[in-house]
Amino acid sequence: MSNTAGIIVFTVALATFIFFLYRYIVVVKKKQLEEKPDSDVEKQETQIEAEAEEISEASEEEKITATEKTDESEPEKTEAEIEGEKAEVEKAEEVAEKAEVKKAEVEKAEDVAEKAEVEKAEDVEVEKAEAEIEAEKAKKEEKKTPKTLKEGLKKTRKGFISRIGKLFSFKKEIDEDILEELEEVLFTSDIGPQTANKLMDIIKDKLSRKELGSNKAIWQTLREVSLDILDIENKPFAYPEDGPFVILVVGVNGVGKTTTIGKMALRLKNEGKSVLLAAGDTFRAAAIEQLEVWARDRVQCEFVRGKEKADPSSVIFDAIKKAKKENIDVVIADTAGRLHTKVNLMEELKKIRRTCNKASEGAPHETFLVLDATNGQNALHQADIFKKAMDFSGIIITKMDGTAKGGVILGICDKMKVPVKYIGIGEQVEDLRVFDAEDFVVALYDEEE
Repeated sequence: MSNTAGIIVFTVALATFIFFLYRYIVVVKKKQLEEKPDSDVEKQETQIEAEAEEISEASEEEKITATEKTDESEPEKTEAEIEGEKAEVEKAEEVAEKAEVKKAEVEKAEDVAEKAEVEKAEDVEVEKAEAEIEAEKAKKEEKKTPKTLKEGLKKTRKGFISRIGKLFSFKKEIDEDILEELEEVLFTSDIGPQTANKLMDIIKDKLSRKELGSNKAIWQTLREVSLDILDIENKPFAYPEDGPFVILVVGVNGVGKTTTIGKMALRLKNEGKSVLLAAGDTFRAAAIEQLEVWARDRVQCEFVRGKEKADPSSVIFDAIKKAKKENIDVVIADTAGRLHTKVNLMEELKKIRRTCNKASEGAPHETFLVLDATNGQNALHQADIFKKAMDFSGIIITKMDGTAKGGVILGICDKMKVPVKYIGIGEQVEDLRVFDAEDFVVALYDEEE
């Protein structure tokens, strides 16, 4: 169609040109005739007419040629061909429309992905900020005076110990009524039903043999039984001759696991040991950052970390190998603690234990379970679940200074038969105490209160 239009335009332009040329020639010739004698007029007119006729014939020939070319180059299209072209145009438009829709979807997906990346980056920044705040807070608390064991157990004494004291303050004689009330206090406390039942059985037995003639005698019995429960053999660390001493630390999120690792590392360093911290909790960026602050700024020891959400086993394996190569005495490895009820987490911890042994035969040499005293009976429940999944050689109980539920330590030791290695009675490094059962019982059943 575009070729036909071009030819038509050309033909019209040519005809117009010829017409104006013809007019020009006629005008010029007439002027010449007017200037010549009359005898030449007829000759000139005849010549002009002949030339005009030739020009006219040439114009007609051009028109015929253009028409023939138009017919040859652009034959008339059939109705089917026109419909076909129309269908192709519609199909092209439909494809273009789909492409636009697809492009819009891609742009939307890119926007969503970009927003997700921004949110993730913001979360990481928040976690880093929290870790830095925690580190600053810890530095400020270092300047405070460490608590005495008695001060650290003040709130625990206000739990079931205080209730027993009030009970005896009203009744001086030992009878069936006071035993029932004592039993109620013990069974509603956080020491657990198993331990409460053991205490009551011993008291009743001694009473039947007339060994308990006063409240003071009952207090003494409670001290003796508590000491018997807590005084589980607590062997010192047996450092291997070849390779580092590896401590695996497990526990759920929020119990103070990372802070406890940092404090324990500083204690060991102050004892003259070289220490390496391994950030095995790769699922929480904040845990990695917090542990790194402890390692770099406070303990000033070696630190091994992996990428976020990396395989924890590989991080701990690399840490042990590094310690072995550089003759570092102790490796303390943090682990994930998303939920103690998750089967996958327990399987992951078992895998870590196997990996430790591959990196250094006999590792881990100690596995410590960290529990939060403020959780009361739930802490006992956590210990029970961890015990079913894997063996642990020691228990660390944190936040004893912040709760009246500290009596749960009796229930944990009575049921688990595992020694308490450390207790936390404050925020400072010195407030992570090596557990001594006798000192603990004396401070717990303080006669002055």
